[in-house]
Amino acid sequence: MLLDEIKRQMMAAMKAHDTVRKEILRVALGELSMAAERAGGTLADEPVQGILRKLVKSNQDTLALTADPAQQETLRKEIAVLEELLPKTLDADGIVALLEPVREAIRAAANDGQATGVAMKHLKTTGAAVQGKDVGDAVRRIRA
Repeated sequence: MLLDEIKRQMMAAMKAHDTVRKEILRVALGELSMAAERAGGTLADEPVQGILRKLVKSNQDTLALTADPAQQETLRKEIAVLEELLPKTLDADGIVALLEPVREAIRAAANDGQATGVAMKHLKTTGAAVQGKDVGDAVRRIRA
């Protein structure tokens, strides 16, 4: 499980005295343990990935707002550590290719929201790792 991998990586970072990796993994584990408590048990990989993506997004937002070069470098390292843990997601081009079987249904949808729903339903059945923004871009390309 992804949670076990995060714990292993944190222990390795502690032994290697890798402060940046250790601290961001500690933050991630804190977020994950709070989410597990709220859920009333252990978390599967999918919710863990969602929490990691939120942490990446939060760090990216902070990176855009900070002017301190040292803090920017630390944030970039933290983002890299978190992204290592996430499965590689398809880009918009890959998503367009995967949506080929439902291209006509996407075009026939009344609006972009319904078209995105058709696309997401199809992508879930394929098990592809995607991000909503990229799916939206792919749907707009298909409907254009």
